[in-house]
Amino acid sequence: MRKNILPLGATLAFQALVSMAVLTIPAIAPAISVDADIPAGYVGLFIAVVYGASMASSVASGDLIRKLGAVRVTQVCLILCAAGLGLSAVGTVPWFVAGAVLLGAGYGPVTPASSHVLVKTTPRHLMSLVFSLKQTGVPLGGAMAGVLAPLLVLAGGWRLAVLAVGAGCLAVCALAQSVRSQFDDDIDPLWRVSAGGVMRSLNIVASEPALRRLAASSFLFSAVQLCLVTFLVTYLTRGQGMTLVQAGLMLAVAQTAGIVGRVVWGALADKCGRPLLVLAGLGVGMGLAALAMALLSPSWPQVITATASALFGATAIGWNGVYLAEVARQAPVGQAVEATGGALFFTFFGVLVGPPLFALVVENGGSYALAFGLLAVPTLATGAILLAQDLRATRSAGSGGKTDRGV
Repeated sequence: MRKNILPLGATLAFQALVSMAVLTIPAIAPAISVDADIPAGYVGLFIAVVYGASMASSVASGDLIRKLGAVRVTQVCLILCAAGLGLSAVGTVPWFVAGAVLLGAGYGPVTPASSHVLVKTTPRHLMSLVFSLKQTGVPLGGAMAGVLAPLLVLAGGWRLAVLAVGAGCLAVCALAQSVRSQFDDDIDPLWRVSAGGVMRSLNIVASEPALRRLAASSFLFSAVQLCLVTFLVTYLTRGQGMTLVQAGLMLAVAQTAGIVGRVVWGALADKCGRPLLVLAGLGVGMGLAALAMALLSPSWPQVITATASALFGATAIGWNGVYLAEVARQAPVGQAVEATGGALFFTFFGVLVGPPLFALVVENGGSYALAFGLLAVPTLATGAILLAQDLRATRSAGSGGKTDRGV
């Protein structure tokens, strides 16, 4: 495990900064709405544009990583995120759209790049734990956005908050140069970047039943996750009477619970050797947590809201590490980066669909509570389906069937 510390620490930092960059706008959406006269519900469309661009960039990342290296691609991603925040700071809808495109282009390749680094250095029996530890960078970045961005708004306005996070991305980009020679030691300058690389990534997922199953589940789970982190602050300020800082702290609670959850679920999946069972339990858990969120009342103590936020975060944010480790484990030998990019295409598609549908419910007369409640039905169903698939796989393994493949 000791030899994993440097690659894990570096990829964790990269993941945290790009996550913070993407979630800064949602974390301060009410302040932007008042100053820029843009409906707060539009933040769902902003996130949809971000992840639409992420779909394209993630599935195209395999060729770029092999040609340029995982760290070099990550540096470019950090620059794109900084540029996207800079454009968003202009404060009009067209510039927000342009900023969202750049943020998405920068967000998509970071996870495949991190997987490429970690697959080379992680023992097979520790993959769920190590990948989960790395993926704590996503809720860590979200927690940083939930706590720091509102405070920066109070200090100097929402534009200061956005530009400060962009500056942080550029600083980490510069620091990444110190580890590039160590991690980008397997690049192939002659590797051809082509549209065929996109189809190759998608075909790997389509041709492997285990990868198809994982990608389909991630479609729904990611939709629920992004609805939580995108709309929680607005829901709590407008539907539960909290201040922006109080609601931001609840988002930080959810993100922190997601950090803890990712580590716990990753360790549990490695220990029991049944990642599908863990994912099934998380599907059921996030469905129940969505119901709890829908039933909140402004008259209840804030500790109840914090508890519901923590339960929702631990499940709806905590599943990713187990998922990504299993994608890498089930990928054909030597093709983990392509499999990860292809699977993330469907993961990001869930994000693309989920927040706009959530916003559609709210903007057409529904409440935030109703929208959260509607999330429970498909997640509970997916949890039940994954449980049935795990039981079938366990019976097959017990009878001598092969359910796993090497990285």
